[in-house]
Amino acid sequence: MSKLHSQAGSAVSRRSTIRESFGDRFFIAIIYVILTVVLIAVLYPLIYIVSSSLSSPAAVTSGKVWLWPVDMTLDGYKSVLRNDQVIMGYANSLFYTAIGTLISVALTIMNAYPLSKKTFVGRSPLMMFITFTMLFSGGLIPTYLVVKSMGLIDTRWALLIPNAIWVWQVIIARTFFQNSIPEELSEAADIDGCSDIRFIFSVILPLAKPIIAVLSLMYAVGQWNAYFDALIYLKTQSLYPLQLILRSILILSNGTGNMDVGEMVKQQQMAELMKFSLIVMASLPVLVIYPFVQRYFVQGMLIGSVKG
Repeated sequence: MSKLHSQAGSAVSRRSTIRESFGDRFFIAIIYVILTVVLIAVLYPLIYIVSSSLSSPAAVTSGKVWLWPVDMTLDGYKSVLRNDQVIMGYANSLFYTAIGTLISVALTIMNAYPLSKKTFVGRSPLMMFITFTMLFSGGLIPTYLVVKSMGLIDTRWALLIPNAIWVWQVIIARTFFQNSIPEELSEAADIDGCSDIRFIFSVILPLAKPIIAVLSLMYAVGQWNAYFDALIYLKTQSLYPLQLILRSILILSNGTGNMDVGEMVKQQQMAELMKFSLIVMASLPVLVIYPFVQRYFVQGMLIGSVKG
């Protein structure tokens, strides 16, 4: 035993005496430099936006803000919260994100789970057809005509139904079910007399929490940031999501009109400040949701990332 301890100790001492070459140290230093530059490039715009939203309108428009807030004030957030259009757009975006994510995740799982079963007849042709839609689409005008023929123009459903399923998410979810849900569970459920519906709700969904979290985050972020569909399909301003309200505010802030020069400058300064405040407020839901799904995100992405 003492001999083994002495051999282990000598091996550790030899390993500790091994020094990295100059090339290795130089390579590691280059990696740290690159990562530091990337960190600064990602972190600085975020700090700048938050600092600008907390600074005075004059400091923002004059370019005095570059890192920390200047003449700190909450006038931007007060103006945003007093704007009825912003509150309405915020509520609409929350509705579209919550309901849209629920519909999209449910439809994605309903597509992905049957396609993961080897006993499902015709799954290969159906998967090829689904993948084909990811590569080729009918275009904007045919899509608009389809939505119009379904009577969805200027309704909330126009933002929930046409893009409810993303093909890439179906592929990820199908691969997850193939690699994580063993066939023996289904066979055991059949022997016990468990129905398919009960098997899905009692066995499949509890085991699919990682992929559900991943799909929910992907769909929620996409739905929250979407504005092009609303720009095309919606006409009533009370249905506009937050992103479209933000676009309208930015366009209106560029108009000069016939007002006094001093009043025009003041309005443009406040519009610039509101822009940064809106960006911060528009990013809050995603920042709040992400910590709750982070522990599932990496696991779900790794398991479902390899296409089978």
